[in-house]
Amino acid sequence: MKRMITAAALALFIFSCSRVPITGRKQINLISSSEMNSMSLTSYNQFLTENKKNVLTSGPEVDMVKRVGARIAKAVEGYLNANNMSSMVKQFNWEFNVVRDNTVNAWCMAGGKVVVYTGILSIAPDDASLAVVLGHEIAHAVAQHGSERMSQELIQQYGGQALSSLLSTKSNAVQNILLSAYGVGSQVFGILPYSRLHESEADKLGLVFMAMAGYNPEVALDFWTRMASASNGASTPAILSTHPSDDTRIKQIQAFLPEALKYYSSSSNN
Repeated sequence: MKRMITAAALALFIFSCSRVPITGRKQINLISSSEMNSMSLTSYNQFLTENKKNVLTSGPEVDMVKRVGARIAKAVEGYLNANNMSSMVKQFNWEFNVVRDNTVNAWCMAGGKVVVYTGILSIAPDDASLAVVLGHEIAHAVAQHGSERMSQELIQQYGGQALSSLLSTKSNAVQNILLSAYGVGSQVFGILPYSRLHESEADKLGLVFMAMAGYNPEVALDFWTRMASASNGASTPAILSTHPSDDTRIKQIQAFLPEALKYYSSSSNN
């Protein structure tokens, strides 16, 4: 039976609210950015070590991922600095790695730790379509979706247990929740990485970030159409595990494009 949330846990909910950049949505984050970054870095390095033989160090795929990633990261930092959120910029130490794996997926942990699987590059073979992917994944990190998702899981599984004590143990259970919050090994741990709300929000922020970086956000329509075709195969791409339905996503992107294009026009004039 799940533990009942205590008054102390309720207080954490009340005093741990923040707002997502651009959308302004209120969210609950019970974990500090420094703690989240520390755990993410440990897990990220562990992942790279375990997959060392498949981490690509050179080649056109690596060049493209690093090139597009750097442009979007620069645009994100520019936006944060211009909107009185410069403290968030210090939270990111960007790193982009490409892993040889047929899985159609990519992810970005807190602190800007990004992995792109080669499996998704067949659907995103050029800079603009890759910008859709990286914009979306980086948006998860900027919006602190991983921290929010992990906070939800910790409350659900541990109720009112002291959060500081729980995190200090760095137990396998806590690490598993962290990994699943970012979609790393989610099939193993049985926890869906993000809610549909998070995915839709990342779609919107991702369109804005790619537009700020000088990539036409209209490319997203073709990209997600190709992704929908890929999902008609034997298995659903990992990146789509909790996403809205294909029709819903396309409609939401079409509705938000006029807003995203404002940022693209602005970046094109710079």
